[in-house]
Amino acid sequence: MTAILAPAAVERRVRFMHIRRRGNLLVGLTLITALAAIALLSLVWTPLPPAKMQIAHKLQPPLAYGLLGTDAFGRDVLSLLMVGCWNSLSIAATAVTIGGAIGTLVGVSAAGLRGLFETLVMRACDVVFAFPPILSAMVLGAFLGAGRLTAIIAIAVFMIPVFARVALGAALQAWSRDYVLAARAIGNSRLTITTRHVLPNILSPIIVQATIQLGLAILTEAGLSFLGLGVPPPAPSWGRMLADAQTYLALAPWLAILPGLAVAIAVLGFNLIGDGLRDLLDPRDSGMGRGYLP
Repeated sequence: MTAILAPAAVERRVRFMHIRRRGNLLVGLTLITALAAIALLSLVWTPLPPAKMQIAHKLQPPLAYGLLGTDAFGRDVLSLLMVGCWNSLSIAATAVTIGGAIGTLVGVSAAGLRGLFETLVMRACDVVFAFPPILSAMVLGAFLGAGRLTAIIAIAVFMIPVFARVALGAALQAWSRDYVLAARAIGNSRLTITTRHVLPNILSPIIVQATIQLGLAILTEAGLSFLGLGVPPPAPSWGRMLADAQTYLALAPWLAILPGLAVAIAVLGFNLIGDGLRDLLDPRDSGMGRGYLP
């Protein structure tokens, strides 16, 4: 049953929703901006060379030797985290960009052509969804060898059906709009309508989906590196830092806590940005205007 709220209550709710939107987006942008700055800084400076081993100073706790201590080889943990941040963000961004571009192209093409092509695309997406990215990476690793390229391809392949479904759903809605019907009435081809009218009007859900998928891509990359399928040693990786820390959980718990916290912050940041963008770009999903009458 529809709830009836007084005008003042509706105004308070609207104000709260606006604050929540901006709050999620602001917090997410702050977290990701900080991580991006750290990643870029690691390209030109780290407290110590990340591959430098100092056995005499191994397993030193935070502040005892360096800001965040050292690992089992005496390497500076802060330097490893900084370079690992670049590796994680760059792999995730590359994979999502490739998967998003291909998936969006496939989705809008299926919406424009319909019929058998649309059916084949959807069935192909179902097949890809049946294989998780980690399993795909294990198969690719057998042919390509573990490394950055394997991680990017495995994550990108998993992203393609996600973006294809989102693009297809949004494009099908766009094809039913009056401006598309008008374009068809004056004789524009399907390709012209897709590029000029459909694609520009479905960018909002694609951008939101890309932001959310970046968090998933970072989590997947950490999992691949944990299994040894990510960037090869001695290049630092958050996932491999977690794997290396298993032996020293009781003796040096910070070796697992710090990279785990870094992964959690990155995933949280991208999810908050995605939620904020979704609310701003599509107010219908924000809970405003549904079931509340002045």
